[in-house]
Amino acid sequence: MIKSYHEMILLPTFEERYNYLRITGAVGEATFGSHRYLNQLLYKMPEWRKVRNEVIIRDNGCDLGHPDFELGDQPAYIHHINPIAIEDIYERRPCVFNLDNLITTSFRTHQAIHYGNADQIPKIPIERKPNDTCPWR
Repeated sequence: MIKSYHEMILLPTFEERYNYLRITGAVGEATFGSHRYLNQLLYKMPEWRKVRNEVIIRDNGCDLGHPDFELGDQPAYIHHINPIAIEDIYERRPCVFNLDNLITTSFRTHQAIHYGNADQIPKIPIERKPNDTCPWR
């Protein structure tokens, strides 16, 4: 199943977006193995830097593009909605730079998408009210 930004953005809650993107890999599972250097080369390319900035601007600097989850001072990670392969980078296939295959995430959310579970994703803080923690009321 090919996933896309334009489908994901229609999901109203952060949790639904997370579940849509979840990959459920295993920690320590090789993604690029000895070709990990390709990722590092990719992330230094002017073409990547340009599209990265476009994604962050499109998503208003928000985790999974959700307005309730601004990244603030956290660094932005750009996640490929559909994982890319070594050949995709070598051949500079469109899926590497396609805005419909990219989403802004926080480090924590990115880790949860690849290896974690919903317990790791950020939550909207509970709005506190006067006396709501008072045990005798």
